[in-house]
Amino acid sequence: MARKQFKAESKRLLDLMINSIYTHKEIFLRELISNASDAIDKIYYKTLTDDTLSFDKENYYIKIILDKENRTLQISDTGIGMTKEELDDNLGVIAKSGSLNFKKENEQKDGYDIIGQFGVGFYSAFMVSKKVTVISKAFGSGEAYKWESEGAQGYTIEPCTKDSAGTDIILKIKENTEDEKYDEFLEEYRVRGLIKKYSDFIRYPIKMDITSKRLQEGSDKEYEDYTEEQTVNSMAPIWKKNKNELTKEDYENFYAEKHYGFDKPIKHIHVSVEGAVSYNAILFIPEKTPYDFYTKEYEKGLELYSNGVMIMNKCPDLLPDYFSFVKGLVDSEDLSLNISREILQHDRQLKLIAKNIKTKIKNELENILKNERDKYEEFYKSFGRQLKYGIYSEFGGNKEVLQDLLIFYSAKEKKMVTLEEYVGRMPEEQKYIYYATGESNERIDKLPQTELVSDKGYEILYFTDDVDEFAIKMIMSYKDKEFKSVSSGDLGIETEKNEETSPADEQDQKELFEYMKNILADKVKDVRASKRLKNHPVCLSNEGEVSIEMEKVLNTMPNNPHIKAEKVLEINIHHDVFQSLQEAYGQDQDKLKLYTDLLYNQALLIEGLAINDPVEFTNNICKIMV
Repeated sequence: MARKQFKAESKRLLDLMINSIYTHKEIFLRELISNASDAIDKIYYKTLTDDTLSFDKENYYIKIILDKENRTLQISDTGIGMTKEELDDNLGVIAKSGSLNFKKENEQKDGYDIIGQFGVGFYSAFMVSKKVTVISKAFGSGEAYKWESEGAQGYTIEPCTKDSAGTDIILKIKENTEDEKYDEFLEEYRVRGLIKKYSDFIRYPIKMDITSKRLQEGSDKEYEDYTEEQTVNSMAPIWKKNKNELTKEDYENFYAEKHYGFDKPIKHIHVSVEGAVSYNAILFIPEKTPYDFYTKEYEKGLELYSNGVMIMNKCPDLLPDYFSFVKGLVDSEDLSLNISREILQHDRQLKLIAKNIKTKIKNELENILKNERDKYEEFYKSFGRQLKYGIYSEFGGNKEVLQDLLIFYSAKEKKMVTLEEYVGRMPEEQKYIYYATGESNERIDKLPQTELVSDKGYEILYFTDDVDEFAIKMIMSYKDKEFKSVSSGDLGIETEKNEETSPADEQDQKELFEYMKNILADKVKDVRASKRLKNHPVCLSNEGEVSIEMEKVLNTMPNNPHIKAEKVLEINIHHDVFQSLQEAYGQDQDKLKLYTDLLYNQALLIEGLAINDPVEFTNNICKIMV
């Protein structure tokens, strides 16, 4: 029998396709099953245009047969089959697709679409096979033919016998090597897993002989193996069903079956879109963070299907980073794929889907925030940090999308509030949105810097996440109201007249504070009388863009940038401590230095900052006690 040569740039193209186009060898099964589904679809198309034919779905299926002893894996279908000429034409020319030609000749009818379009999927079989045999009998023909090839050296075609129309593809699986374990493709559990992963929603049954155990007859302890034919795939995708037919439990079961998480989703979004780009999607908002969510190992992305066949397990381009917690899938027939169907072309259709999904997620989160506040607050505990990172990481570019999803603890309301709620109840004379930063609400409650703002009756938002203040700096203002830290040098609150000091007193203070500033050297930018303190003796405030809390966060990073906030030591001139400072200034310079160091270190402790010399600090306290 004469061996024919491939009609393309044979060996080089086949080697390139096998070794480069497909990232994972397991893809071969997806490709061959998709081709088998196409072959059945083609018969269905014929029944639509030929009144003498009928399509009884029960007669159409795909069968997977494993033979470990002979190292063969067989994929059989009851589809349209191929003539000798079609075998020669479709399989003899690499990258020529019979499915693509069929699709061009037959416009889509009745919601069915041909999956394969590029004609290289079949050749992925050579990644795992040392020989590929194709036995096919065309629909309506009395003859069958066998196509056989061991790779780029060429192929043979000869007559054979086959009882019914359809195609059998028989793969002679390669032997194991040091690097590759081909035996896995002869294991029932592995092949079944690949079908569930990639081809679970092929519209025709994919059948396998499944081995199970059962009690031996007449025994209550001894088990025996038995084999029965089972349909492995689900066939009916949940996302193509009518939403009215599905219950909350259906979605939760699907979430669990797809292993999206061990929790239950707090919400699902079922999307069906037809238009410039048509697609179906099911999106889930989880309740709990995955264990690796805030690590480099976490991979974001939605599962991507093309006409029910999984193309990508994680498609990152469908989700912005700030919504990376969303799980789910998208299925579209309109996406442009490269010839391996593994890599998406970054085209307009993909961007349209991603844009629409982003809007759907935002709208759903806003709806939960508005109507199910308790549920939203639980979600926010898990993923609020990610929303804030979304604002900070893009230099505020996403603030219009995300700012209304933020909530913070309000000292006045004693609960979580939105920025809109805060601004909506601001007194007319209040100029700023005030916030305070710290490790916890309890710590912030005790900050002396909050006294003046609280006494004015103004609401203070508590920032306890390390990213909070960085995100707010990017937002800058909300509804024309700027954000202001209670530790800022200027709080924008007018001083009461009876609190104002005389020019003479101001001069005395200036000299004292200048002397204290020199004692502290480069530790503070200034020492001054406080306008914010009422009961506490001392605190730190800051000037410039870097706050004290931001300094703490930045200096915990691996590559410590050693960025420092411009600190100001504020003294409460109405506190008894101030009188002691004045007396020491006039009588005992050493005592003034002692008081100054103590007050500065006290201010550091209040802020949660480290004291440079704890031993000296404790010794200074002892000196005061003696």
